[in-house]
Amino acid sequence: MEKSVVEEILSQAEKLLETKDFIIIAIDGRCASGKTTLAYELRQKLNCNTIHMDDFFLRPEQRTKERYDEIGGNVDYERFEEEVLASLKANAEFEYRPFDCHTLDFKEPIKVVPNKITVIEGSYSCHDKFGKYYDINIFLDADKDTQLERIKKRNGTSALQMFKDKWIPLEERYFENKEITWRKYE
Repeated sequence: MEKSVVEEILSQAEKLLETKDFIIIAIDGRCASGKTTLAYELRQKLNCNTIHMDDFFLRPEQRTKERYDEIGGNVDYERFEEEVLASLKANAEFEYRPFDCHTLDFKEPIKVVPNKITVIEGSYSCHDKFGKYYDINIFLDADKDTQLERIKKRNGTSALQMFKDKWIPLEERYFENKEITWRKYE
């Protein structure tokens, strides 16, 4: 990630913390655009909490045609709001249960202690249901060729077709229907 991007976000965060006790930063964007990398870099610089939207993908019983037809419906936004956002806004300690898409079961709960800064990273983190919670909204982008190359490198050739056929179109539909102001980075 470009140093200027990280420095710009750090500057925005510091300015907000002059008048707020804590802030929540959302990093949304296309798959393989660098969301996790940026969140890691911010965590190193800010010693902040980081929560991954990948921990909130749908459980098997939620994976219905009706749910996938919803814009942003392939994330468990109900559980994310209930287990994470409400407690973050209250600046309270909490636990959440990451869902593992490989085992189709929950992992051990993760305990989160209040911090001045929390970063929520992942596609769908700026879902319309969450906008009222965030102080900074970031959108990361990548051109199609870069995106596909990164997915292939990260997930392997066999998963690439699934991304092309299912996950990327769902994300694109979500982005096309967003009505949120965010700072875009490439």
